[in-house]
Amino acid sequence: MSRAALLVLADGRFPAGGHAHSGGAEAACKAGRIHDATTLEEFCRGRLHTAGLTAAALAAPAALGLDPAVLDAAADARTPSPALRTAARRLGRQLLRAARATWPSAELEALAAAFPRGAHQPVVLGVTARAAGLGPGDAAHVAAYESVGGPATATVRLLGLDPFEASGVLARLAPDLDAVAARAERAALRARSRGTDALPAASSPLLDISAEVHADWPVRLFAS
Repeated sequence: MSRAALLVLADGRFPAGGHAHSGGAEAACKAGRIHDATTLEEFCRGRLHTAGLTAAALAAPAALGLDPAVLDAAADARTPSPALRTAARRLGRQLLRAARATWPSAELEALAAAFPRGAHQPVVLGVTARAAGLGPGDAAHVAAYESVGGPATATVRLLGLDPFEASGVLARLAPDLDAVAARAERAALRARSRGTDALPAASSPLLDISAEVHADWPVRLFAS
């Protein structure tokens, strides 16, 4: 495992396209569900234990070498919102482009050939982690962190929230992040023998509904 590679992959400046997505924060801000650091923390904690857990539990088995096509189908089944499926594939395509340039590998090339329009981002993340010499726990941590880091950063732009407060939210979520990543890694190990049914499928209906509403806005700051 390369700690430096882990830092590169988790860096918000890595050109994977995440800066253009709010993780549902834009719709939540407009609806008044996020309006300060306290409500941001509540939103992020809920997102981490639902969408974040599901993403981490898809990235971890991909890093273990499980069939990405099977995992992509599992991701589709766990993403009822068409808008979120589209966003996940766009992010996957952008991440794959960056990953192929950064950590060239036969597995990344095969993934690009199999999914020319993009695989789900967590699946691409796991394959990328594998190409970078990282393990399932590393992939799970990156996916879990992305699930809350994106909304926190977006809220700074959307509300003018103090960035120190946003960073404090992420710091307070650290124990939850570790717990979610560990749960995802354990699920990935079970999935090697039991298949994708062993992976969590935590639901977040309000995020799904908000994503569909957000997709219809004529003007918005973020793509999702």
